[in-house]
Amino acid sequence: MNELAISLNVADRPYRLVVEKDREELFRKASRLIEQRVKDYSMNYAYKDKQDLLAMVALEYATNFLQNEEILKQQEGQWKAKLKEVDQVLAEYLSE
Repeated sequence: MNELAISLNVADRPYRLVVEKDREELFRKASRLIEQRVKDYSMNYAYKDKQDLLAMVALEYATNFLQNEEILKQQEGQWKAKLKEVDQVLAEYLSE
């Protein structure tokens, strides 16, 4: 197997995970990003506990994810339209 047991801290809690070796750094980077956003929110907003901060971070990242998905769908549509144009030009050229 190509798996590795790692320990990450998220909101001051340790979590043990088993991940693929080639994705270890991705998980570590994600953990650092979450920690930084939790810290940023804690300095700018009132909160009762870390759960409030984690909820805000989750909402931020989920919103960004959905926005990026929407952008990708729009770009995919644009690319498909462009490829149809190219296909049509090539078909016309080859039929001559």
